[in-house]
Amino acid sequence: MFALLTAALMPLPALAEVEIQEVTSPGGITAWLVEEHSIPFTAIDILFEGGANEDAAGKRGATNLMMSLLEEGAGEYDAQAFAERAEELAARMSFDAANDSVSVGLQFLTENREESVDLLREALTDPHFDMDAVERVRAQVLASIASDASDPGDIASDTFSGLAFPGHPYGTSLEGTPETVAALNIEDLRDAHQRALTRDRALVGVTGDITAEELGPLLDRLLGDLPESDGATVAEASYDLSGGVTVVDFPSPQSVVLFGHEGIAFDDPDYFPAYVLNEVLGGAGFDSRLMQEVRVKRGLTYGIGTDLVPRDLAAQVMGQFSSSNDKTAEAVRIVRDEWARLASEGVTEAELDAAKTYLTGAYPLRFDGNSRIASILVGMQANDLPIDYIATRNARIEAVTQDDVRRVAARVLRPEELHFVVVGQPEGLQSGGF
Repeated sequence: MFALLTAALMPLPALAEVEIQEVTSPGGITAWLVEEHSIPFTAIDILFEGGANEDAAGKRGATNLMMSLLEEGAGEYDAQAFAERAEELAARMSFDAANDSVSVGLQFLTENREESVDLLREALTDPHFDMDAVERVRAQVLASIASDASDPGDIASDTFSGLAFPGHPYGTSLEGTPETVAALNIEDLRDAHQRALTRDRALVGVTGDITAEELGPLLDRLLGDLPESDGATVAEASYDLSGGVTVVDFPSPQSVVLFGHEGIAFDDPDYFPAYVLNEVLGGAGFDSRLMQEVRVKRGLTYGIGTDLVPRDLAAQVMGQFSSSNDKTAEAVRIVRDEWARLASEGVTEAELDAAKTYLTGAYPLRFDGNSRIASILVGMQANDLPIDYIATRNARIEAVTQDDVRRVAARVLRPEELHFVVVGQPEGLQSGGF
């Protein structure tokens, strides 16, 4: 297993040398491949579009629970035997659920390629859903839900989502509620399995010691027996939250604050100027406007940041910070003021240059191993990016002008629509409008 972990972390060639091939299997399954033969290791990342958004009515949490059970016995192996076989092969698997997709990862040594792929195939196509495993994992999920219910950060997230997207899957936790999870049965899990893991909605990224000729048949063996989707889609999420403050009483000396409003879709022509804008507003490090104004100058928080959140069915601009209860109201005011100032004035040339330097310089650091690149390849496909995006991405950042950012700031930043969910006991702050 040490060899596997080492291989996963070994750097690949320089960013400019990352060459992506599109591979189509004999059965018509497509994958993006980066060959890297210097180490005998390969990573496969698979994203199935749809995800927990497609939980059946009244069955919230089914997709999440189902994904957690895929390695708890499959094919000829019970749960213990499956884990032992994976250990023998030094194969690492991951199974995760999100609202817009579910994802599967496999990392394996070249000498164990066939056996590792066959083991994952069993998990994808023939999971057991044995009752003892279901009850054990169900208990873990219920414990997680209970823990989230007493965590101020999770309370803030759930509250904001519920207010912003009532009646939509985005408005509820993909883990489900204690009631929905407790009621899930084996048939519900098999139903979720059939909906979530479909061949026609699989996006595949592969990096490592494998050729295009070897990958094609492997894709068919791994994914060829999965069902096709039924073609049903989930409706776009309607954002239903206006500007203001929602205070959730929570006994703590600090308040957790989550804030934001509607954002910008990834495929919007203005996304890259908005991306640079966000770096100036609340990006990494101490140079962002909010970090300077809220922490450095006034000491109201230890950290604050914002991010663009362009999900499949809705987009948001979101931020978060924590502050002592006696300072939270002032911090909220400063955030609103800076939001409005940036929306009306745009950024300075110095801020623009610093943001572009950081964003272009940090990008190559993402490509630090086979598994990370495989994930990036999948993300590119999910966002309908061209196959040469890695080579051209930094040029897109460099092309953003000060006028672009000023125009997009006026469009994207809407201080009057900014809503703050505050979990704590903030002094001088109560639910309502400003």
